[in-house]
Amino acid sequence: VQLVESGGGLVQPGGSLRLSCAASGFTFSSSAMSWARQAPGKGLEWVSGIYSDGTTHYAVSVKGRFTISRDNAKNTIYMQINSLKREDTAVYYCYYSGRDTYWGSGTQVTVSS
Repeated sequence: VQLVESGGGLVQPGGSLRLSCAASGFTFSSSAMSWARQAPGKGLEWVSGIYSDGTTHYAVSVKGRFTISRDNAKNTIYMQINSLKREDTAVYYCYYSGRDTYWGSGTQVTVSS
């Protein structure tokens, strides 16, 4: 299993980013996928999830600003992040829970003016 995130960067408050997570090594189309993040000095926080049927779920802290989606033809999930806040600064990880839980290496999102 391999998960590779991309799309992070430095963005001003109020800005937007789209994160991607390319997956391989398992049956992506039938798998639930998730995003989590870790802010500096804090623990890991679940952010959003998407089931194989497209059903989505979000943490209260991001609902209305983050949108998770998937493209099964590309074995990729995305997370559109709008109205970024300084407290969204974190390393963002995608993960898949199958027989074990597999994590990508993360992509850094920094929100700063």
